[in-house]
Amino acid sequence: MGYSIILDRDQDGRRIDHAIKSIWPELPLSLIMKALRKGEVRLDAKKVREPGTKIFAGQELYTPWPRDLNLNNYNKNNNKNLNILWQGEGAIIINKPAGLLVQPDTKDGDSVITRLWSMLNINNNNLFKPAAVHRLDRNTTGVLAAALHGDSLRELEKLFKAHSIKKIYRAVVTGRAPDFIEINAPLIKDAELNLVKVANNLTHDLNPDVKTAKSLCKLIKYDAQKNISLVEIELLTGRTHQARVHMAHINHAIIGDRKYGDFKANKIFNKVKRPLLHAYKLIFPELNNKAVSELSNKTFQAELPEDFILF
Repeated sequence: MGYSIILDRDQDGRRIDHAIKSIWPELPLSLIMKALRKGEVRLDAKKVREPGTKIFAGQELYTPWPRDLNLNNYNKNNNKNLNILWQGEGAIIINKPAGLLVQPDTKDGDSVITRLWSMLNINNNNLFKPAAVHRLDRNTTGVLAAALHGDSLRELEKLFKAHSIKKIYRAVVTGRAPDFIEINAPLIKDAELNLVKVANNLTHDLNPDVKTAKSLCKLIKYDAQKNISLVEIELLTGRTHQARVHMAHINHAIIGDRKYGDFKANKIFNKVKRPLLHAYKLIFPELNNKAVSELSNKTFQAELPEDFILF
């Protein structure tokens, strides 16, 4: 037995394959594509075969799968609370703890998002499930934005992609950092090793995998006895591991960073179990779009976690 629904604002303007995947996240993409090819998916009683077809609020969507298709209980064992900094109608701001993925890496895995679903009682009856708008590494703490509706998700994703939202981090690094420095060092990622490095003497023309990466860093405090600095880093671009690689590039590696850090410093501060990197602030510009206007000109700040006790 199939299932028929009237699409709401959360699905307005989306691709039909993305909408189906959000309603039945456990469905393999191959099955969704197969149903589309066979004409088993309909919009307003008309067969839809193109996965990129745009859908709109008010249309009737029919699929061959029952609504109560077993999700294998995504919320199982994910009833731990999150530190909520702010919640509005379309978005929620979370203070992410260390050691927690933003998205689950296994079907029943613990993550910020599965905990959020549990806290908000999100279940099979919800056509849209809250989603993170950007990413933080597993061991990075601090301010994380998630969308509660489809229209706010799409608008916030545009804002982050356009770098309209300021992302301010704090980190503990080796040595006495410069009072202020602009770091303009393009990055290239080795996907197999999940390793990022500065692409010296490479340009986009020579290698399309090279990505522009710019950061601003200023000194907050220097501890001469420990020879470490507390710095504030603004990411002008949003590349994978950007803050960690850029700080290592200027010889002020983040304490506790086993991948890009300073071996000798990490040995001295061996009680530090993660890179001391914290998403300190998100600063939103003036926003006129109705879906995100509640965030207009707002700044969200997460105080430094306990393991920043070095300062």
